Amino acid sequence: MEEHAEYKEAAAGPHFVGRKEDLIKDKRSFRTVEGRDILVLHHQGIFYALDFHCYHAGGPLQNGDIEEFGGKLCIVCPKHKYKICLADGEGLYKYKDPRAPEPTPRWLSKGIKQRVHTVTETDGDVYVTLSSFSHFIDSDYFQGEKGKIERERLEAEEAVRKSKKKTC
Repeated sequence: MEEHAEYKEAAAGPHFVGRKEDLIKDKRSFRTVEGRDILVLHHQGIFYALDFHCYHAGGPLQNGDIEEFGGKLCIVCPKHKYKICLADGEGLYKYKDPRAPEPTPRWLSKGIKQRVHTVTETDGDVYVTLSSFSHFIDSDYFQGEKGKIERERLEAEEAVRKSKKKTC
């Protein structure tokens, strides 16, 4: 079975995810909507929602820093420092042309890597409508069964590494 087949069409929405005042106070909240793990975050007066697990290795994005890169507001995955645009899920990377006389770093796109979802607010209630983009996006992998097993395996390996460091 191809990994791309694991993406399921989004169910009808919008789905209630919380009261505006509570979500603002919390700043970042984990929610499961129609079986999909998402991160709802509030930053500088705007709500965002995106898949909770980073597209690269399934790390949780909840504690990622929010920074601007190349004029785009991004969350930085705390695990491997991948930059993900909050507006559209685009992955960004820094590039220097080694052939240039004075290589100047600039931010380039890897394309859309993280699924983002639409957030709306009505009368103090916040709702998320899951993305209806029907093509596979890299973060979809960590929402499916194979990805959940892979996340658990990676977390177990990391726990073993940490325990070995403590005993050394």
